[in-house]
Amino acid sequence: MQINNIESFLEYYSKIKNRTRKLFDYVPPEHIEWTYQEGKFSIGDIIRHLATIERYMYAETVQYKPSLYNGCGTTYAKGYDEVIMFYNTLNKESMDIFSKLKIEDLNNKCKTPGGIDITIWKWLRAMVEHEVHHRGQLYLYLSILKVKTPPIFGLTSEEVILNSE
Repeated sequence: MQINNIESFLEYYSKIKNRTRKLFDYVPPEHIEWTYQEGKFSIGDIIRHLATIERYMYAETVQYKPSLYNGCGTTYAKGYDEVIMFYNTLNKESMDIFSKLKIEDLNNKCKTPGGIDITIWKWLRAMVEHEVHHRGQLYLYLSILKVKTPPIFGLTSEEVILNSE
């Protein structure tokens, strides 16, 4: 899928972000820093990572600037409410930056932190894939904690089977 229009992309991306954001409502506040294994991202780390990578890597590089990503630890935000507010604040900053992209920008190349030149629309597409990847991690973490989460598109796998011929 090629991105030809920043407005339609941002509308689509907002829907992706909202599905991730909905999942935050199911995170037990006392488990915001829970992780399945020491040294791995906690739930809060994942949420902070989504915020910081979007704002400080993707939003910087599409402006032809170097990445400013510097991790996702509790120094950015600590505690459930602060983590969610941090995520929302950085997402708004990122969306403001992305909304200024012109069609010619989408077809220009920016430099990734790995030193690779990539077409900006492809870089934005990678950002969506990155978001979805970490949303999947959040679903898994919550499953391990035995938190019942809603199906992402309305039906569970079992309900789709029941409704199929």
